[in-house]
Amino acid sequence: MTASSPVRFPDYPFAPQRIEIRPGIAMSYLDEGPRDGEVVVMLHGNPSWSYYWRKLVLGLRDPASGKAYRCIVPDHVGMGLSDKPGDDRYHYTLQSRVDDVTTLLDRLGITGPVTLAVHDWGGMIGFGWALSHAAQVKRLVITNTAAFPLPAAKPMPWQLTFGRDWKLGALVIRAFNAFSAGASFIGLEKPMPRAVRRAYVAPYDSWANRISTVRFMQDIPLRPGDKAWPLLEEAGRRLPEFGDRPAFIGWGLRDFVFDKHFLDGFRAALPQAEVHAFEDANHYVLEDKAEVLVPAIRRFLDSHPIG
Repeated sequence: MTASSPVRFPDYPFAPQRIEIRPGIAMSYLDEGPRDGEVVVMLHGNPSWSYYWRKLVLGLRDPASGKAYRCIVPDHVGMGLSDKPGDDRYHYTLQSRVDDVTTLLDRLGITGPVTLAVHDWGGMIGFGWALSHAAQVKRLVITNTAAFPLPAAKPMPWQLTFGRDWKLGALVIRAFNAFSAGASFIGLEKPMPRAVRRAYVAPYDSWANRISTVRFMQDIPLRPGDKAWPLLEEAGRRLPEFGDRPAFIGWGLRDFVFDKHFLDGFRAALPQAEVHAFEDANHYVLEDKAEVLVPAIRRFLDSHPIG
């Protein structure tokens, strides 16, 4: 599946663009809204793709209810409509993801102020990018994610350990699309419409196309010695440096991975953040609570203009 695919996805009336992010490897991304609008960079996680952000893009790109924002939303390599190269052509690591975001924004000429919006692995990627671009980050929108190591009080969920450390787990994920398909059920509190579920899992329709869903899990940094550990540890140490910027936190408290332990970590690091936490929302909080969160995020951005 490519960005030129004839497939149509619900609530995704966009024309994805493509860029050669590395030699012979194309990244799909959305660039929606006016080119002179305030930039919102939205970074998804695993096993989703830019589709997760679709309702927020629709709520921000048009001026119908206020000013319009420029929304930059990549599909990480191996995810969504981006290319899905094998291990011989791409190193599926956190650092690679951060480098890809840097390349994309540099190529688009995004050198000025941005709002950084993150979910799931998007938090580690986004704050990894922000370590060397802190001056550009003027606002934060944070949904069920991490930007620091696993809290001491939080046990590692066995479902992630199964995919991270067991060959059988990796086999199940790649053979049966278990992670993406499972997340589309257990990651929400209200049932996901069938067409929306199909859209979430559509990019991962073969063994080859599921490589990144496995590699993301295998790259989860838990301790010194893990490839992504130094980057995540530094991001966590420096997270309080962003406490002086306007921050919006939207959180589904039923998330069994990014639960209250992670929310508490963000509250401690960003004590002035505007927090919307929902007892009846799960990991895909923008699916469970879009009708609340999209207008709330727009109000937050409108009330904290850049510049």
